[in-house]
Amino acid sequence: MVGNAHPTLNNIVGWISQLSTINYQLSTVNYQLSTIKMSTSNPWIQFYQPKPKASLRLFCFPYAGGKAQIFRTWSEALDDRVEVCPVELPGRGKRWGETPFQQLLPLVEAVAEAIAPLLDRPYTLFGHSMGALIAFELAREFRRNNSPEPVHLFISGHQAPQLPDNDPPSYNRPEEELIRKLRSLEGTPEAILENREILDLWLPIYRADLSICETYIYRSEEPLSCPITTIGGSQDSSIPKGGLGKWEEHTTGKFTKQLLLGNHFFIHSAEPQLLKLLHRAHSTIPIELPQSIL
Repeated sequence: MVGNAHPTLNNIVGWISQLSTINYQLSTVNYQLSTIKMSTSNPWIQFYQPKPKASLRLFCFPYAGGKAQIFRTWSEALDDRVEVCPVELPGRGKRWGETPFQQLLPLVEAVAEAIAPLLDRPYTLFGHSMGALIAFELAREFRRNNSPEPVHLFISGHQAPQLPDNDPPSYNRPEEELIRKLRSLEGTPEAILENREILDLWLPIYRADLSICETYIYRSEEPLSCPITTIGGSQDSSIPKGGLGKWEEHTTGKFTKQLLLGNHFFIHSAEPQLLKLLHRAHSTIPIELPQSIL
């Protein structure tokens, strides 16, 4: 533009486009800064790959003795509209040295309080084995608190909670019996089971997690409204026949049951197939973002 010449329509369109780009970049930076702040101030969530443009969040809960790191690569397999939020439980990973929980409901209450600030957009829950119980009870806890409920619940490697557990408790058994139990599940490397130093550090965490599962008392409530997908290993002997299908009683929405090749730890051996399943499921979720974050 020269002298006092008036701006042309092309000038105005260009300026608007530049302002839009600047605003988007600022919003992206602000989001990344808030994510960094959240990841450092909130030890419960480990953001391995923040996604500023994500329209929903996937909270992931590990099996007994597991940590958030088992989900570290999941974000790469899901599209940019899904932000993976692995939950780090006390006593492991970056929270090593913290006292682990030994009962489910106090743990669920603590998780609910910790991730409440991240419920500003639609979210899903995934849990494997012990994590499945955490995810299920967390969904019910949010409903009791009138908090936003998940748009989908993914239950992996665990029978329906109303079914009796016919195995005797093992969390309070001698160490040799715990090691035998681990060997029977075929998910822990023999090098770990034979390493005295590692066992001394890790077995107390595993014992506490077993206590979470084995002292859990199911209480009947109204079914959830969100869809539930159950996922099991085709060779998982820890789940009785029909144990996955009984999860259907816990939703008034759509119920889906999937089997993947593998034992109880198919979450590792069949990870590519599991991630494809999760990708397909998330791609069909209709998303309505709150006006506050548009």
